[in-house]
Amino acid sequence: MQNEKPVIGITTGDLNGVGPELIIKTLSDTRILELCTPVVFSSNKVINFYRKTIAETPFNFSNTKDLTKLSPKQVNIFNCWEEEVPIQPGALTDSGGKYAVRSLMVATQCLKDGQLDALVTAPIHKSNTQIPDFPYTGHTPFLKEKFGAKDVLMLLYNGAVRVALVTEHVPISKVAGLITKELVLSKINLLKESLVKDFGIDKPKIAVLGLNPHAGDGGQIGTEEQQHIKPAIDLLQQQGQLVFGPYGADAFFARGSYKEFDAVLAMYHDQGLVAFKTLAQGDGVNYTAGLPVVRTSPDHGTAFDIAGKGIADESSFREALFQAIDLLRQREEYAANTTNPLRRGRIEKERPTEAGKVEL
Repeated sequence: MQNEKPVIGITTGDLNGVGPELIIKTLSDTRILELCTPVVFSSNKVINFYRKTIAETPFNFSNTKDLTKLSPKQVNIFNCWEEEVPIQPGALTDSGGKYAVRSLMVATQCLKDGQLDALVTAPIHKSNTQIPDFPYTGHTPFLKEKFGAKDVLMLLYNGAVRVALVTEHVPISKVAGLITKELVLSKINLLKESLVKDFGIDKPKIAVLGLNPHAGDGGQIGTEEQQHIKPAIDLLQQQGQLVFGPYGADAFFARGSYKEFDAVLAMYHDQGLVAFKTLAQGDGVNYTAGLPVVRTSPDHGTAFDIAGKGIADESSFREALFQAIDLLRQREEYAANTTNPLRRGRIEKERPTEAGKVEL
């Protein structure tokens, strides 16, 4: 890949959300084409509809139904459907979710077949994607099943901080019951492996947050830390890993303690993401660690309130595209450095004998 531009698949997201607008704004900068060959899984009609809503944004593309015949000097639109689809910016509709799922499924299959090098997904909405063909709470569990991964990790990051989650899109009432030593161990190990392989950090230092306020205050306001989280940390420390905690989430972020670590593992969605999005200021990226492929997305949702108005900020989406390229190259470098390593042999020192001779 060092000698070739990677082919990056891009899903359209909810047809009535900001996804199509973000795609057009990002890819209208032709310098992107020097870094990758983008393939947008959507339809001409959707792209043309939103292109008209964005003032003074030059956006040219070519159509394709054959990924072996891509144009490296243009944005490629892979038409996933030909029929007319109603587009209602800002509206939560069944068709908006249905075709978002179709875009995702087609692109994911192409990724699995090796026709794409990585995938960048535009936002979908859980309310209209819960259909018989897509019984998932989001991209992460879908991709986990699609690629047969034992476990995956939702990891959000920007230049200042990396935050991963033990649990993702589950009700708060169910979070405590899901926190086990085994799950915490799995997520920490996934995080460590990703930091090494995907980010080039040889000996990552990881902070683990507690579940309860003040990390349980020694069991006074919750026992999950003592029963599940701390035993997982202790075991990994015994193995020589730089894993520390559990920390009370509020003080940990308020004091800037996250700056001392390569990544932070939060127990549930809002515990980690409220702090992350406050710190990221719009340039964060969501990455699915643990997959055999690279998938990134912006760190925000469909933003129906501003869809179709031409005012959506593409910063996070553009960064997700850049990071997909960077992650591919980092994985390639890691593979090159760890394939067929030079083995170290044992060297016996010479030692003198009583007769003045030397023996091994």
